[in-house]
Amino acid sequence: MPADYEGCPITVTEALADGRTLRRPRWGLGDVFITLGLTVVLALVVGGLLEAIGASAGVTVIAGGLAGWVGLAGWPMLTTKWRGNGPRIDLGLRLTWDELGWGVVTGVIALVLAAVLTLISTAIFGEFDSAAGEVARSIVAESNRLALIGFGLMLMVGAPIAEELAFRGLLFAGLRKRGVRPALTVVITAVAFALFHFEPVRLGVLIAIGLVLGVARARSGSLGVSIVAHAVNNAPGAIFVMLGLPG
Repeated sequence: MPADYEGCPITVTEALADGRTLRRPRWGLGDVFITLGLTVVLALVVGGLLEAIGASAGVTVIAGGLAGWVGLAGWPMLTTKWRGNGPRIDLGLRLTWDELGWGVVTGVIALVLAAVLTLISTAIFGEFDSAAGEVARSIVAESNRLALIGFGLMLMVGAPIAEELAFRGLLFAGLRKRGVRPALTVVITAVAFALFHFEPVRLGVLIAIGLVLGVARARSGSLGVSIVAHAVNNAPGAIFVMLGLPG
């Protein structure tokens, strides 16, 4: 497998155009399973231990989430560093001013689409809350303002970075490296992203968001665009959480 492949991030083609010698990437879809497995195990172990000793909901959720991100964000960065050219080149982890602008625009599109689909789902199935909203309510009940702010920042900053590294980063690039066509890659990553949230009632909304983020990654060749778009999509909810108004 050459260092470049059809659908590789724009950072790969730019590095080769600059005359850089890139290593043959030896990471792949197997690393995606390691990523997701580490995420679940670390989050459950740390969260379970804290819950067992009687830690507050805020501390348990934040510490468990951060532990999970060691796998979700850490393994894609480590494996591309050890067995490739690093996350910046192999996963397109960079952000230019143009990409920042496209990320904001894409994020607004995802946000509007999610809002419309949520209204439709509510009209059909009745009121429902997200997993993050339920967690925020439990933190509100504890009157832990610091934990609310921390959780809100996780939603707005941490989650977009960690989740995009795993899904539009490692999984997306791994599929394209194996020759999966762009449209199918976007669909697979969107479905995997939605299922990973373990929220059946919001599955359609999450798939729609994932499709928008996947198209942004496919068209731009930059993971930075989908990270910014994801952050913009999460921002309103995160702000309400930090204000103590998760509903």
